[in-house]
Amino acid sequence: MSNTDQINVMVVDDALVVRGMVTRFLEESDDLSVVVSVGDGERALAALERHDVDVIVLDIEMPRMDGLTALPQLLKKAPGIQIIMASTLTLHNAEISLKALSLGAADYVPKPTTSSEIGGREDFKRELTEKVRTLGRIGRRRRLRRQQMANGTAPAAGTSAAALAAKRSAGQSAGTAAFKAAKPAPQLRSMAAGKVQPDVIAIGSSTGGPQALFQVLKDLGTESQQPIFITQHMPPTFTTILAEHVTKASGRVAKEAVDGEVVQSGRVYIAPGDYHMLVKAEGGQKKIHLTQDPPENFCRPAVDPMLRSIVSAYGGNKVLTIILTGMGADGCAGAKVVVDAGGRVLAQDEETSVVWGMPGAVANAGLCSDILPINDIGSKIKSIALGGSA
Repeated sequence: MSNTDQINVMVVDDALVVRGMVTRFLEESDDLSVVVSVGDGERALAALERHDVDVIVLDIEMPRMDGLTALPQLLKKAPGIQIIMASTLTLHNAEISLKALSLGAADYVPKPTTSSEIGGREDFKRELTEKVRTLGRIGRRRRLRRQQMANGTAPAAGTSAAALAAKRSAGQSAGTAAFKAAKPAPQLRSMAAGKVQPDVIAIGSSTGGPQALFQVLKDLGTESQQPIFITQHMPPTFTTILAEHVTKASGRVAKEAVDGEVVQSGRVYIAPGDYHMLVKAEGGQKKIHLTQDPPENFCRPAVDPMLRSIVSAYGGNKVLTIILTGMGADGCAGAKVVVDAGGRVLAQDEETSVVWGMPGAVANAGLCSDILPINDIGSKIKSIALGGSA
């Protein structure tokens, strides 16, 4: 494998045994190389002077300099580097992890609490490897682009100062515009004439999702009264904190869903970590059911079962679905069920997504009526929800 194909990883954790385990997990993949392993934020900053790094797995609680303190300094020293926070499943660390996302971290992984647990957790290994690989590719492209620009070897076409400024102002990263222009644009679905107000709004998200959710729900406001169901790929305790932050951002009552509760207008229901959230029609009411059925798309909670259940409970043409940033393709199969039943799907665009996996899957499957930047999605939902222009 050439150096340009290899993803360079830094592991930062004060526990030597954890660093060793994480390194071993990652280096079982030929395309991942742990080029540096250190025990605190100060050493991580120093190591960036000597090593080319694409992605950092960063612990939160460390001596000398903790992860939250190191995070902005690492991003400043190496713009474009991708940082994955490693956090144990406590409310305190969940709160810190969400703050880290707001400061520029790309994602997080829930870290097992003991060395014996980390050694035996295949799901942790799979999640860690998938996130490091996906985000590392982004970091590697940005690093190589910076090096090309510094060396004066970047492709000449479209790289004048004026062109680069225009691309940035349009929300595109320099060096991707020509590639995007060469790709065929996803086909949008035309909506049937007439206005069909949805009875329910369903949102799926993953990597980069919390910040996207806050933006969308803030822009949506509180005027519309449809219940909102959200499946964000998150572990237990993290969804508890997410619900609190959604309440603050949106002005709506947001909570983790509770098994058996009756759905109320205007509320925001968030799938709890490790549970699929389903909606069922029972006795003239809509009720939430939580299950621990097997993961779908390696996820629990997953977007697909939520969407299938909502179509069954509400009727397909009454469902408005939004797929936000995230890796993988969870939500694509469920979105097809929505569309086949007459509902509508919106997706976040590639330029404003942290990872254009989930929204890209529904967009490239031709399931979307609109593909929008994050700053336009909330107002679009509001217009549709209030029976305005489609």
